Amino acid sequence: MSNTEQNTQEEARRKIILSGARPTGDIHLGNYFGAVENWVRLQEEYECFFFIADWHALTTGYAETENLHEHTLNLMADLLACGLDPDRSTIFLQSQVTAHAELFLLFSMSTPLSWLERCPTYKDQINQLSEKDITTYGFLGYPCLMAADILAYKADFVPVGEDQLPHLELTREIARRFNHLYGNTFPEPQPLLTKARVLPGTDGRKMSKSYGNTISFADTPDVVRKKVMGMITDPARIRKDDPGHPEVCSVFAFHKIFNPEDVAEIESMCRAGKIGCVACKKKLQEKLLAFHKPIHEKRTLLLQDKGQLGDLISRGSEKAAARAAVTLQAVHTAMNIGV
Repeated sequence: MSNTEQNTQEEARRKIILSGARPTGDIHLGNYFGAVENWVRLQEEYECFFFIADWHALTTGYAETENLHEHTLNLMADLLACGLDPDRSTIFLQSQVTAHAELFLLFSMSTPLSWLERCPTYKDQINQLSEKDITTYGFLGYPCLMAADILAYKADFVPVGEDQLPHLELTREIARRFNHLYGNTFPEPQPLLTKARVLPGTDGRKMSKSYGNTISFADTPDVVRKKVMGMITDPARIRKDDPGHPEVCSVFAFHKIFNPEDVAEIESMCRAGKIGCVACKKKLQEKLLAFHKPIHEKRTLLLQDKGQLGDLISRGSEKAAARAAVTLQAVHTAMNIGV
């Protein structure tokens, strides 16, 4: 057997993973440790499809598209700088694979309205984003688009946290209903539960762009240093020699990830009041930058050639479109669409 044939057979045996990210701003450390770090690892074991979900960004941001193109290129640069490899994974733009839109349309024909209305995210975001008018068909029907994203590639697994299981189950229900109506066409994608490392924001809340408490890979080293020095620490600690409570301190949470070799000593000194918050932050700065700076520099370099980034997106999108077209043809056959 030739090396090419062996490689082809090995590729055929690899299970398919699909996941995506909305281009709503720069990737921050919370995004990295919550998802992207895991994506980089998955490249080694699975055939991976990772997409920039620009249509999904419209479900809540349809009136704010002036920066969508820039955010798309920035997100591509972030993903590559963090370690996604376009030669090992298919990285593509959702809107460049129109099969997603057609599958979304076809799934919407048979998905009961009650399924969409009971989706946890639908009710939560209607309440959380009350300042926006998101009572739209696109927002209500986004689970059908999510199902199209996943089922277009007949994904075996979708990496999710436990809080996302209800969303994936809706995709599985859509697949089951389609198979019941039209014959066995789609496998039911399984969750690939991931235990993500969680970082708080600089203010102690969840790290989120909407809170303005992020450290992103777009930040320069000077900005990172300033953000670290402005981080919220133990609110009960008034003087430098007061005993601290590191379990409630954002800076200590960062030390656990970026400075694990010193974390036991820092915890002991903090509890004994032998290290002040300023000194603790200064210890964190360089440890954090040792991780952050190489990714920031690679991202900056990639963004100097946006044409190349666009070419890489187009190349990945062409590959994804070819795979999705095969699925779409099978759907047409199952549904007796066409002549």
